[in-house]
Amino acid sequence: MTIRSLPGGYELDDGPERIDVDAAFAYLSGESYWAQGRERAVMEDLVRDATRVVGLYDSTGAMIGFARAIGDRHTFAYLADVYVLDAHRGRGLGVELVREMVEASDFPHIRWMLGTLDAHGLYRKVGFGEPSERIMERRRAAGDPG
Repeated sequence: MTIRSLPGGYELDDGPERIDVDAAFAYLSGESYWAQGRERAVMEDLVRDATRVVGLYDSTGAMIGFARAIGDRHTFAYLADVYVLDAHRGRGLGVELVREMVEASDFPHIRWMLGTLDAHGLYRKVGFGEPSERIMERRRAAGDPG
């Protein structure tokens, strides 16, 4: 397990037991554009079954950011549900959260993928680029909350 201190009293921790599922659920199901309406039980499953999770915590210990990954640890990983609460944005915390997720994992050199509508610049800072011509996607059914 990794715990890394950041300036301003912030801390990154990849301990799954520390993840505040209620905080992640509140943001993702209520505020994110990609997981609107997600059920809490689904969020519990996603955290429990993730290949890796990283929480971002403020000086009080409250979780103010989150990221999870799924994958096989050998050939691919998919980065999902990355967020930093609005009040804490603009400090480079999102970049550090993603960097911790990818580069401090046991599998930083495999193929990492993600989907984003608005954070391309953040992910480019950590080495993500445009998808290759080989990537295809089967989209979920309309109305199916992510």
